[in-house]
Amino acid sequence: MRNIFLFIWKNYFFFLFLALQIFCFVLIINNNRFQKAAFLNSTNDFFRNIIQKVDNVYAYFSLADVNKKLAEENALLRSKTLEAYNIYGVKSFIINDTVYKHSFRYIDAKVINNSVNRRKNYITLNKGSRSGIRKDMGVIDSDGVVGIITDVSPNFAVAISVLNIDTKISTKFKNNNHMGSLSWKGTNYRTAKLEDIPLHVVFNLGDTIITSGYSSIFPEGVMVGCVKEFSYDPSESFYNIDVELSVDFNKLSYVYVVDNLMKTEKLLLENQNQNQN
Repeated sequence: MRNIFLFIWKNYFFFLFLALQIFCFVLIINNNRFQKAAFLNSTNDFFRNIIQKVDNVYAYFSLADVNKKLAEENALLRSKTLEAYNIYGVKSFIINDTVYKHSFRYIDAKVINNSVNRRKNYITLNKGSRSGIRKDMGVIDSDGVVGIITDVSPNFAVAISVLNIDTKISTKFKNNNHMGSLSWKGTNYRTAKLEDIPLHVVFNLGDTIITSGYSSIFPEGVMVGCVKEFSYDPSESFYNIDVELSVDFNKLSYVYVVDNLMKTEKLLLENQNQNQN
């Protein structure tokens, strides 16, 4: 406290000058309409800008909650789309008698770990068995196929990414239904290979590749990518096709885990048939 008094005493001329300046400034504003209006407008603009910046900062830090709520709503909506149901053909003259069986539901999750620069890339999610996630479930996002669940704990799940040399996805051309197998060769994280497409198949650059629906992991019609380049050797039986992936794996944030509600019934029947043969 003593040092403060000493500082003020040594500089009292400056503080006296500053006080007089402020007093004169107040007199000018109070006794002149134009100066008073200009001062009030300037201070209002200043504080308005301060409040706007504070609101912008608050809105930025609220984005995580907003995105989480949107992901939950999207998962619910996906579970109610027509693609999430199997159609049971009950023939009737009344079209409303068509029966739908719920086949897929979607569980939203947040990506908390991810890589794109390895030959075997994996993705970690912030939900596990407590949220209904199990091994061998598919993972997608709003742009397309992401991967397949390989390991699950009560609160977390790990998925093998499409960007993994061990991953193979059953796909087909959207326009002609010719099937092929999609795999990644460990180089460009935006490009994969479409294999097993015979030379008699007709397609073009830019054609859309989607999931075939033949596996029990992904529903039919989920976006995979588009034909980027292709070539062929007349001595070979299949095309060499590069597919530009629809998902940018370097920007993954929220995903949806696909729960096939009829998977067990389908696999039991297929296994029974194989055992009989």
